[in-house]
Amino acid sequence: MDMKIGVIKGDGIGPEIVGEAMKVLDKVAEVYGHSITYTQLLMGGASIDVNGVPLTEETLKAAKESDAVLMGSIGGDAKTSPWYQLEPSRRPEAGLLALRKGLNLFANLRPAVLYDELKGACPLKEEIADRGFDMMIMRELTGGLYFGKRGTEEVDGVLTARDELTYNENEIRRIAKRAFDIAMKRGKKVTSVDKANVLDSSRLWRKVVEEVAKDYPEVALEHMLVDNCAMQLVKDPAQFDVILTENMFGDILSDEASMVTGSIGMLASASLNETKFGLYEPSGGSAPDIAGKGIANPIATILSAAMMLKYSFDLDREADAVEKAVAEVLSEGYRTIDIMSEGKIQIGTKEMGDRISSHIK
Repeated sequence: MDMKIGVIKGDGIGPEIVGEAMKVLDKVAEVYGHSITYTQLLMGGASIDVNGVPLTEETLKAAKESDAVLMGSIGGDAKTSPWYQLEPSRRPEAGLLALRKGLNLFANLRPAVLYDELKGACPLKEEIADRGFDMMIMRELTGGLYFGKRGTEEVDGVLTARDELTYNENEIRRIAKRAFDIAMKRGKKVTSVDKANVLDSSRLWRKVVEEVAKDYPEVALEHMLVDNCAMQLVKDPAQFDVILTENMFGDILSDEASMVTGSIGMLASASLNETKFGLYEPSGGSAPDIAGKGIANPIATILSAAMMLKYSFDLDREADAVEKAVAEVLSEGYRTIDIMSEGKIQIGTKEMGDRISSHIK
């Protein structure tokens, strides 16, 4: 297979961690007989420096012509970077929002996995961490409160802000189908999270999800209110397989899930549209304070590349090989500084990429 991959190295540690993910992808292509054509794209602060804007039409067009896009982290230090002296619509993160919208990336996937080798870094009680967990949070990404009508005005002499939360049945149905499809590849359980005891949008969400569930008799469906889900994530995360939820709830819950794994440097993510196309990136930020020091953890980006192999190219065997390689390197005791613990061997960004690549079989 020839894979056409757009590459946005991004800002801060982005170029370092993306470079290691590309190294792993190249090893996969070598071992399994594939070829990869990379197209380098600018977005975020790197694009502002060259083009004056965080996303150009040329970059968006090139991304659309790719089979998938691998991206590093975007942005810089909000206090010191000149990028943040610009109006909000011209800052690095605005480019990411425009890219997601332009590519119609409505489904955000964020796995939260607690590796046996990293249980000591989990902030939960030992008896909870010992059970482990492996969940996928499926967040609707282009609707809801973040994309609704908003405004601030004076009403009867009082300054009043308004944000509108809107979902239609088609938006809910397409994200629900994705969640059930992914559950079929995993533990065949979907937990749909809403606030149906209060919100009309959540009542419609629940109704449509139940309709979709009828087409997936092998998948168990449960409903959970968002406040209860937030509690259950720290009480018994092992109960979850696929968590399906709307935009704002997903934003909050996925960050909570990332913290119970012990390190955000381990967490991959993918954003998909209605085709096989996806944007794959680490969940963490650009960490400008450690950029160029060679100490950033590339594992989240490498695992994002594994998700690309699985969801955009249907190369499940190759994706499993990458995930297995990561687990093997961790079991050998190698750690970057963010996941370092007593008795382990600290290595840098490049060596972690080298060691994971060497385990691809």
